[in-house]
Amino acid sequence: MAAPLSGQVDFEVHGKVAHLILNRPEKINAMTVVMDGQMNSYIHEINNNLEIRSVVLYGKGEKGFCAGSDLTELDEYGTNWEYRNRFDRNLDYARAIWLIKKPVVASLHGWVIGGGLEMACASDICVASPEAKFLAGEIRWGWHGGSGQTQLLAHRVGPGNANLFLLHGEPVLADAAFRMGLVQELVPREEVFNRALAIAESIAEKAPIAAQMTKHMVRMSQSIPLETALLYENDSFAYCMTTEDAAEGQKAFAEKRKPEFKGR
Repeated sequence: MAAPLSGQVDFEVHGKVAHLILNRPEKINAMTVVMDGQMNSYIHEINNNLEIRSVVLYGKGEKGFCAGSDLTELDEYGTNWEYRNRFDRNLDYARAIWLIKKPVVASLHGWVIGGGLEMACASDICVASPEAKFLAGEIRWGWHGGSGQTQLLAHRVGPGNANLFLLHGEPVLADAAFRMGLVQELVPREEVFNRALAIAESIAEKAPIAAQMTKHMVRMSQSIPLETALLYENDSFAYCMTTEDAAEGQKAFAEKRKPEFKGR
């Protein structure tokens, strides 16, 4: 096998917000096997560090958020069967984003391609700049994405819009992605990261158990029948109301002050 390519995924914690930073700007942050492993190595810390309450995901450089996997390095994953089983080997960066239990806010600019699009779909909230371009171009080369592209995208934007991405295989501009619901906010390029960070920081100030349960319930709404989901929601609500944070929220409301949530 060839020597691993350069690039890295940086992990930083600022206050209550974890930063996942794609750091290969010279290649539009195209993901290598090393970067894939790095991304996966951070998930346990994010999920189990009680000080971390939300995540902001972004890519360095002006060209774009992420160009997906570096296609010149796919052989480094091994045989087709080994590649198929990459989930079990903690070698799927989009899957890693999906497995984060804390709310994830993605800051998107420039190109959002392939696996980069899958990471966006796996995030909970997407903030993008107006010049962002989204591309699921795998069909032009003989395949489709395998880390949520046909499934998460269809849940985010609906089957017809997903087919526009997946079957047409041409760039979808930011305003169209916004209208479809893939992107929640469009802000000027120079403001996109700060806005994504502000949302992540705002989430981090909320009760962490309630935030994680809310994320979980929104996912359940996409997976189970409505009547079952409504009952499940009520059980989740009842659990949240047993927490110390819920008692603190009620007390803070009565005392007209900001609550101090501790994640208990």
